[in-house]
Amino acid sequence: MLNEIMQIFQYDFMVNAIIAGVFVGISCAVVGVFLVLRKFSLIGDGLAHTSLATIALGMLLGIAPIAISIPLVILASLFILRLSQKANIWGDSAIGFVSAMAIALAVLMASLSKGFNVDLFNYLFGNILAITMLELITSVILSAVVAGVLIVFYRDLFVLSFDEDFAKVVGVKVNFLNGLIIVLTAIIVVLGIRVVGTMLISSLIIIPAITALQISKNFKLTIILSVIFAVFSIVSGIMLSFVLNIPTGATIVLISGALFLTALSVKLLKK
Repeated sequence: MLNEIMQIFQYDFMVNAIIAGVFVGISCAVVGVFLVLRKFSLIGDGLAHTSLATIALGMLLGIAPIAISIPLVILASLFILRLSQKANIWGDSAIGFVSAMAIALAVLMASLSKGFNVDLFNYLFGNILAITMLELITSVILSAVVAGVLIVFYRDLFVLSFDEDFAKVVGVKVNFLNGLIIVLTAIIVVLGIRVVGTMLISSLIIIPAITALQISKNFKLTIILSVIFAVFSIVSGIMLSFVLNIPTGATIVLISGALFLTALSVKLLKK
């Protein structure tokens, strides 16, 4: 098995998958911490369902799915935020409404088409080993942008994550930052689709964050541990799936889940 793992780096598509996975994993892990603390984690699942419709639309129109998905999913995320603010609809209800409509549209477009159902299946459950150079470059650039934005607004996001009322008192632009978090989530959801698929992307955002929270009492350490857990899950999942010839996305999520259960067990044993 060790020899097979070493051979992985001889294949360009495996190297590309690992590079893209690492960058996307870092973005998901960092944004995930803020989402979990803000109790916004459900937004990732809703936007993942929305992205499926945008991917189906891109395939139907003959446009690169990732190129059309990013702007449309961002618009959907802002619509969810607007709907919850102006229509007196709770956030989870707004997410449920948009995601349900998106899934219906995806099914409709898939049924009307005759040639991309198999490709849509790959986006549904992820296929990072088939990532294209365009998707790799886009993942690296946008992941760097997400990280840069989080660094710039880190202090305000830190205050907002723990006490929204206090954040308002000290002059933090709460509405702007809530919108910013949702837009960043939309970006990483689209980027993560190739890694684990629309059905599992929310787990890549949530599980590393809640795993880190089990064993860390420091905010910065929580972010660092979340990144470590996410990257480890992705890299080891890619390698293990290649060696054992099993689905990559599912392997990544199962490893991430195993890390969470281990961290939770350690926490309970200490108590």
